Amino acid sequence: MTEAVYHRLVSSDVSGEHIDRHTLACVIAVVRGDPAQTPAVPMTHALGLAPDALASLFASYFPDALDMLPWMAEDEGEGEMALEEDDLRRLLLAHRAGQRPEEEAWLANIVARRSIVGPNHLWQDLGLRDRADLSALMGRYFPGLVALNSDDMKWKKFFYRTLCQQEGVVICKSPNCTVCDDYAHCFSEEAGTSILFSQPADSVAPPPARR
Repeated sequence: MTEAVYHRLVSSDVSGEHIDRHTLACVIAVVRGDPAQTPAVPMTHALGLAPDALASLFASYFPDALDMLPWMAEDEGEGEMALEEDDLRRLLLAHRAGQRPEEEAWLANIVARRSIVGPNHLWQDLGLRDRADLSALMGRYFPGLVALNSDDMKWKKFFYRTLCQQEGVVICKSPNCTVCDDYAHCFSEEAGTSILFSQPADSVAPPPARR
């Protein structure tokens, strides 16, 4: 179900680069087709996007799939935020690339919401194929945070740690990461199975970008 939704989204005949369509299609597909959501969570709530923002995203990237939008009532809004979600969104926007304003704004909301509500690795909660997909997303849209996370800490851990440091809250018991007993929890490999894709990333060639 979810992978079929993804393929329908990325087949939309629009201009733009495949990586942008791929990134947005992944997260929409995983929240749109997640059978574990009972009752179904509105797409706006799952993505942290207001209805007008989600409608604009679809019009720009997935005009052939606008029939998915009735699943979202116009007055739903983007749902309630956790206390730290607004801080995380501001952190992301403060380190955006500044090359794709709309996409960066959408993804700041999406990444913040999925970081808060998702129970898995962030790349899984975004519907991506693997951790490398998430690295590509962060490098493209939020390169300033990639530079700050130079030791490649797990992203959810990094976000939490950075927000705590901004508030002057000390959460680490060790003076530096290399001597910490919990090092593996923050830096170990994020192995796992994609929620969305049944095949590994290197087995599927992306479609060419449409111009």
